[in-house]
Amino acid sequence: MKQIQTFLMSVFWGFLTLAVVELLVFETGLLESGIAVGNSQAEFATEVVMELMTLGNIWLSLRLFKIGKVKRDIANRGIEALRKWGFIRLYLLNLPLVANVLFYELFLKPTFGYLAIIILICLPFVYPSLARCESEVTPDNVYENEEINNHHSQL
Repeated sequence: MKQIQTFLMSVFWGFLTLAVVELLVFETGLLESGIAVGNSQAEFATEVVMELMTLGNIWLSLRLFKIGKVKRDIANRGIEALRKWGFIRLYLLNLPLVANVLFYELFLKPTFGYLAIIILICLPFVYPSLARCESEVTPDNVYENEEINNHHSQL
């Protein structure tokens, strides 16, 4: 279990480090900020796509372990499935984070910065601590919601 948790922690902190390095590269002047400021069509299209992607990915990543297929996979395969689905969850949140930081620097549009901040606020809810990893593969946690879903389907 510790090995899976270490892998997920490295993914978690790796993406955050990438976002910080991205900020530092632009803010120190190694790369020029605002090079796409005049392109309003690209800015609008990128903004719409990133808003939808960010909000959709936040919802999906926070609800991922409640989806029936994911719960069954974790119940059947245990920590191997946790590695896969934990990585997917972190990827869903952190990919838009890195993209929003990049687009903030390219367009100098605060919307992208706000989207990145929203993702940063959501990250503690998926922090891959050892206790969280262990609780997500325990049979009680996996089957608890299955019983609730069966009860609702009978109504």
